[in-house]
Amino acid sequence: MKNRTTQLIYQTAYCTLGVVGIAASLGFFEHVFRWDFYIMYTNLSNYFCIFVMFAELIQTARKKENSYVTVSPALKFIGMLGILLTFLVFNILLANVPGRNPAENFKIASVLAHVVLPIMYTLDWFLFYERGKTKLFYPFVSVLFPIAYLGYVFIHAAAHSFDSTITNYLGTDPLIYPYFFLNPDRVGNMGVFKWCVILTAIFAVGGLLFVGIDKLFGRRNK
Repeated sequence: MKNRTTQLIYQTAYCTLGVVGIAASLGFFEHVFRWDFYIMYTNLSNYFCIFVMFAELIQTARKKENSYVTVSPALKFIGMLGILLTFLVFNILLANVPGRNPAENFKIASVLAHVVLPIMYTLDWFLFYERGKTKLFYPFVSVLFPIAYLGYVFIHAAAHSFDSTITNYLGTDPLIYPYFFLNPDRVGNMGVFKWCVILTAIFAVGGLLFVGIDKLFGRRNK
C-alpha cells in the first residue's frame, strides 16, 4: 500500500500509542516509577520498534508522493521478529503463569506492549513495505537481538552478584531474572539453556517463515 495519507495516519496512531506505552512501562498510570523497566525484554523490544516507527513517520511526513516505506528494511524486520517474540512468549507462557495476578494482563502497559503494538507493528510491515524485498539473511541477523538480550540479562545478574533476593518493583520476582525460564533457581541451569535454545530456534524458524511469505506475495504482485 503506497498511499501516503494512509501511512501517515497509521504511523501517527502507532507512535501516539507507543508514547502512551512508554509512559505506562515507566509506571505513569499507576502513579509509581517502575525502576526495573530497563531489564524487561517486553519494554526493550517495544522501545526498539517505536524508534523505527518514528523514523518511518518522519520519512512519510517529508515525502511528497505515494510510495512504499523504505526505512531500513533490516531494522524493520529485526524489530518485527523481536516484538512478535514478546507477543508469543507473553500470551503463551507468561500471561497465565501460576502466581500471576490476572488483573496485570489488562493494565494499559500490558495490553499495549504485549498485544496492540506488536500486532500494529507487524501489520505495518505487511501493508507498507514492498513485498519480495526481504533478504534471506535477515532472520539470522535478527537472532542477534534476543541473544544480545540474554547476554545483557546475565551480565546484569553478575553485576548484582546473582543476588535473587533483589526483587522487581512489584516484589514478586527476582530483578536479575525477569522471566521464569531465565531463572536457574526455578528451572535449573540446563532448563535455562534449553529454553534459550528453543526460543532462539523458534525465532529463527519464524523469521524464515516470514521471508517465505514475503517472497510468495512478491511473486503474486508481479
